[in-house]
Amino acid sequence: MDTDERPDFRRGGESQLILKDETHRIIGLSFEVLNEVGHGLHEKIYENALVVAFKQSGITFDQQRRFPVMFRGVVVGEFVPDLIGFGTVIVDAKVIDRITDHERGQMLNYLRITKLRVGLIVNFKHARLEWERVIL
Repeated sequence: MDTDERPDFRRGGESQLILKDETHRIIGLSFEVLNEVGHGLHEKIYENALVVAFKQSGITFDQQRRFPVMFRGVVVGEFVPDLIGFGTVIVDAKVIDRITDHERGQMLNYLRITKLRVGLIVNFKHARLEWERVIL
């Protein structure tokens, strides 16, 4: 793995320059969604609630945008992320016990496929929001 491709997982108050303002806005809206909708429902509910929050906050986004998955120059499938906020941040809404290396690895693949650099995994399973930034 090249130094430029080394993933960086960030949580909480750690400083990170890449798309810091954008990810902070998305995380803030995720807290609002959790507080208003509650926790532990289906992922699609949180994805749709984030769409409403993005619209009301003037955040540009794509929902369920399709990206080809290539193998040796041939399209072998497609990847459809939940949301892309600001045209630059993949947002993956989850309802799981906790964020693990599995979800981090998935996000790294998502970032490689989309050619984006920053992803947010947002877990709505518990009363306290769990989130992680993944940076490629």
